[in-house]
Amino acid sequence: MESAVLMLMDLQVGICGPGGLLGSKSGLSDHTARRHVLDRAAGALEEARKKGVSVIHVGVAFDDDYANRNNRGRGFERFESNRWMLRGSEEAAFNPQVAPVDGEIVIRKGCVNPFIGTNLMEILVRLGAGHLYLGGTATNYVVESTARHAGDTGFAVTVLEDLCASYNQEMHDFAIQNILPMFASIGHSSEFSPGA
Repeated sequence: MESAVLMLMDLQVGICGPGGLLGSKSGLSDHTARRHVLDRAAGALEEARKKGVSVIHVGVAFDDDYANRNNRGRGFERFESNRWMLRGSEEAAFNPQVAPVDGEIVIRKGCVNPFIGTNLMEILVRLGAGHLYLGGTATNYVVESTARHAGDTGFAVTVLEDLCASYNQEMHDFAIQNILPMFASIGHSSEFSPGA
């Protein structure tokens, strides 16, 4: 029987945490806070754990030599030249309220799409995953990229809209209203009841 998986993506201190190294400059930390994304994601995480639903935490984290940096675009050059988001650094850590607990799967990636350069697909197959519930930052980057890949691969996908944020409301709304419905259902964490 196919099972549900909750995937929380890039909810890291440096990306969207209060005063985050990257998020405070881009507006992502502010938008995440205004939308209460971290608290709502913590609620969905608690619900998943209570029901025994598999949870996957996805985050950007680079090896010391940046050999795992898949994305060679100019935007990702800044990570390497500034030595941002190194594995084990404070900014690469997950925000405390949504941090993994022992036994939960953590995927570390070197690009936007968590399927690229990782064993995510093999993990989902092993879990017997059929339905992916997505939340994360930014809506129009990791969430959209994951929904596109997962939807085209044959997974049922639901984006939990209130667990997502972007650099501003306009960018978030555009992805939710115009792009993501092609690849996913749009839901809300209040309706998150996998296995029900």
